Amino acid sequence: MMERELSDEEEDRENLILQNARPNDAVKSPDHRSAFGIDGELRSRVSGAARRFNKRYILAISLPVVILIVFLTTDLKNVFRMRVPSIRGIGGNGLLADRMRESELRALYLLKQQEIELVKMWNYTTLIGGSNFSLVNNSNSVDLNSGKDIGVLEDLKSRVFGQISLNRQVQGTLLSAHEGESSVDLSANYTDSSLSDWARCKKVDQRLGDRKTIEWNPKSNKYLFAICVSGQMSNHLICLEKHMFFAALLNRILVIPSSKVDYEFHRVLDIDHINKCLGKKVVVTFEEFAESKKNHLHVDKFMCYFSLPQPCFMDDERVKKLKGSGVSLSKVEAVWKEDVKKPKQRTVQDVLAKFSSDSDVIAIGDVFFADVERDWVMQPGGPIAHKCKTLIEPSRLILLTAQRFIQTFLGKDFVALHFRRHGFLKFCNAKQPSCFYPVPQAAECINRVVERASTPVIYLSTDAAESETGLLQSLVVLNGKTVPLVQRPARNSAEKWDALLYRHGLEGDSQVEAMLDKTICALSSVFIGSSGSTFTDDILRLRKDWGSASQCDEYLCQGELPNFIAEDE
Repeated sequence: MMERELSDEEEDRENLILQNARPNDAVKSPDHRSAFGIDGELRSRVSGAARRFNKRYILAISLPVVILIVFLTTDLKNVFRMRVPSIRGIGGNGLLADRMRESELRALYLLKQQEIELVKMWNYTTLIGGSNFSLVNNSNSVDLNSGKDIGVLEDLKSRVFGQISLNRQVQGTLLSAHEGESSVDLSANYTDSSLSDWARCKKVDQRLGDRKTIEWNPKSNKYLFAICVSGQMSNHLICLEKHMFFAALLNRILVIPSSKVDYEFHRVLDIDHINKCLGKKVVVTFEEFAESKKNHLHVDKFMCYFSLPQPCFMDDERVKKLKGSGVSLSKVEAVWKEDVKKPKQRTVQDVLAKFSSDSDVIAIGDVFFADVERDWVMQPGGPIAHKCKTLIEPSRLILLTAQRFIQTFLGKDFVALHFRRHGFLKFCNAKQPSCFYPVPQAAECINRVVERASTPVIYLSTDAAESETGLLQSLVVLNGKTVPLVQRPARNSAEKWDALLYRHGLEGDSQVEAMLDKTICALSSVFIGSSGSTFTDDILRLRKDWGSASQCDEYLCQGELPNFIAEDE
């Protein structure tokens, strides 16, 4: 039984082996494998696995060693660095460097040629500016001797100068790359010497040596009683200046009007300054006059310069004020027919013939509109010989306050603008042409002056409403930046620039503040005034007399018409 089972198992195993065997195996050995064959195959499999295990082990040990050796012996920075071709090349004399240097030197040469041509243009504009040229192009002619065309020429010169300056900056930038090279002379003067002292808005040469003057030698007991009626303070100051000329012609001492009938001149003017400039007593206050006459104040002869619209241009109210101050008047008479609306040009001989008198005290009425020896009166320093810059000027306190304000808020380079607006619309539109400009047009004109003057700030003297000044401020722009419009601030105890006025009881006085405004404007680098305003005229007089007048000074939108004018009522 047992033997049958074993024989059956062997038979089954033999059949299974024969079924799985390859055909070649059946041919070679139809018999089953021996025990020795099975043991050899097992040993072969074990030794193969051992060999594979040894290779992996060796690889695992050797790989970190190899990586460590590579890391220690290799410059990884150089391996991963981006290679950029050197500009200088080998030895610093590469082809690319030579080409760049050649290009720079070529650019310098071309810039130098451009500078030479620009300097020629500059010299040509200077030649034209100093000669009597008139350029004619078909129907359009340009007279370079007129004020407007001289301004055009100056603008051209300014732009040429700007291009020369830009040219020099570019040359300097290119030369800076060759500072170490001996072939380039950086100390050389590459600009024409005629440009070294040029300024776009330089001061006007007043030619004081050509002044025509007279001596003022008054007789000690002869007086000219000044009477000024028309307009406000600026008109009265001009009236006083003309009275001084008449007093000098007639050899009389000028009596300053009383504050009871006129402005308090002693608060804004230095009366003693006038006497010091001439080295003698030529002007007295009303109080001094009253004291010398022992309060017997009488005008012995009243000779009116103007006869129309009324004699001496005085109304009944003015006469009452004079009498109220203690002054008695003789009969008011006109010496000739003269209308304030159409004054005639008069000469020194005309004045002497009509107003000479032996009377101690005479009066000639308001002479603001008088037109006597205009060129003589309007020259710098005035028509009277003296040792000062001007006779009628702000008091010392006001002058010092103006200087302190400028030092605090403005600095030495600033444009001053007198922007007259209150009551000016109707006044200007009654004139031909009108002098009242819309704010945007005014801003364009101001921008042009600021560009020429190249100043960082504008001092604004104005009676305009805040709505107008705010709009103006938003439109005054230079190189994309707003140019500040500076006005005098309200008094602040923390600010000391106006301390002198406060200590002397002059703060809050409207006439003192007006004179302070004039003084600041008169000290500016460039001044823009309002045409038709005597406030502007007095500033121009001060600038002319003080030597601060600039070639860029002008009236607002000078030479232009308003781009819009309202109809009459």
